[in-house]
Parts: sequence; structure tokens; C-alpha cells
Amino acid sequence: METRPLGRTGIEVTSLCLGTSALGSMPKTYGYEVSEQDALATLHRAFAGPVTFVDTSNIYGFGASERLIGQVLAEIGGLPDGFVLATKVDPDASGDFSGRRVRESLRESRERLGLDHIPLVYLHDPEKISWDAAMAAGGPVAMLRELHGSGEIEHLGVAGGPTGLMRRFVATGLFEVVITHNRFTLVDRSAGPLLDDCAEAGVALLNAAPFGGGMLVKGSDAYPNYAYHPARPEIRASAAAMEALCREAGLPLAAAALQFSMRDPRVTSTVFGVTRPDRYDEILELAELQIPDELWPRIDRAAAAPQYWLD
Repeated sequence: METRPLGRTGIEVTSLCLGTSALGSMPKTYGYEVSEQDALATLHRAFAGPVTFVDTSNIYGFGASERLIGQVLAEIGGLPDGFVLATKVDPDASGDFSGRRVRESLRESRERLGLDHIPLVYLHDPEKISWDAAMAAGGPVAMLRELHGSGEIEHLGVAGGPTGLMRRFVATGLFEVVITHNRFTLVDRSAGPLLDDCAEAGVALLNAAPFGGGMLVKGSDAYPNYAYHPARPEIRASAAAMEALCREAGLPLAAAALQFSMRDPRVTSTVFGVTRPDRYDEILELAELQIPDELWPRIDRAAAAPQYWLD
């Protein structure tokens, strides 16, 4: 699989990245449960490659995602050569997102994963607190910088939702990698300015949730939610129009959704989530399907207007 430089970190990563939130079984977010058996089987398949970039978080499944990853890594003798595994620091159950909590979050992640060294760690969902709280002396960003300075963290990232907030974090110059989600898809292009900022600053941009939580795989009739909430009628109409265009071209909508992200030079890696080994292989197939060049402008014209986007 194609690899690309992860911004200025000196790390090479695959153009696809496995996101593992659903493997922790998060029914309130995704609407379904995932058995440990399926999660473990999926992880075993994933660590056989060819996607060698894996993303998790302290909070996914209240730690279940990291725990299961750690179990599989122990079974296969450690992280395979060439793989890059990243995690995120999160607030605790009480909402504490202090500097002390950041240190504790990283300790918990290392223990679950069974790893002494995690090369890339993100500040996760900073929209849960104010900008001033995030940037305060002794706060989460200050602690990440301290851990980076001491060598406990090699590279710093930030992962969150609101595009304006993510642009603000990029402007600090403190972060080498950014994850955006649900905001650069076939039907919602609100992260465009963030992608431009990252490209200009040499910051790696990872685009998560290219399927919008499921609508751009199952279709707007079968799955009327977008970004884990009921979709606006305009977003559903946009997805339906694109589905019709893809059907006319003999292609699954999911292939266009995945490749829309992968083909943009501003996107370093596209984060996808699966919960069964066969779904992992389907993603690889979707990434390789040939999409006619003339289909893309027709899809672009069917995109929802900016006032219906998330940000």
C-alpha cells in the first residue's frame, strides 16, 4: 500500500489508517454492539497488513479498544515491524482534563497496550473544555508539551470536531498531526479550510469517518443518520443523489466516499473503522476500484450547500 510522509514527523504511514473506536463496542455512538470475538478477529486480521497505521484512544469503549489491542499484540509477539500505533489522551469519567489527568491517561494507555513507547499521542476532543482551559499553565496542552520535552511522547497531535477550533490549534505551531472527522466527506466539505492550513504549515491531516458514520456506505434510506445523529434533509438528499450517480456508473457509493478522501493531496491518511475481518478486506477492495474521472465533477455538483454542513 502507498505510504506518505506524516507531515514533518519523519514517520511514513499508509494512506489508510485503521480506526478502532467501534472495536471497543460503543453502541450509544454507533447503534450496535461488537463482540470481543469479532473485535479480536478484526485486530488479528489488521496486524497482518497491508494497512500499517492504527489509531485508538484512551476513552474508546472505556478503555476496551486499547485493552483488546494490547491482548492481540501480546499474542502476536508485539507490534509488528513497520506498524505505527497512535493513541489519544482523554478526560476521566468526572470530566477532569487537567495536566495531571493527561499524564494519567497516557499511563493507562501504555499499560493497556503493553507498550513502553507510543510515538504519536493526540489531545482528544478539546471541544469538551474551553480554549483557555486547554491552553492554561498546568493544563492538558502544557502537560503534553512537558511529556514531549522529556521524551515520553515523540510527536504531538490534536483530534477533534469543530473546524474553527482545530484551525486554532494548528495556528499554535505545537502540533504535528491533526485528525478531523465527518467534516471532509462527499456530502460535507466544511474541513476544507483546515486542510489548507495544515498543508501550508506542513502538518499531517488525517481524515476520519469518510462514510459519515454509515450513511455513505448503506445509503440515506437505509441509514438516515450522519455523524451519529439524524441527518438534515439536505444531507440525505445529497447522499441519495450521489448514490444514484454511483449506481449509474456501476460502483458502490462507499468506493466514492473512501476515494474522495484518499485522492485529495492534502489528506495524509484516511481513517476507517471496521468490526469484522471481512469488512477490512472490503475496504481494501473499495480503495482499488477504478472510478472514472468524469464521475467526480458530477458528484461534486451533488454535494450539499455549505449552510447544511456541520461547521
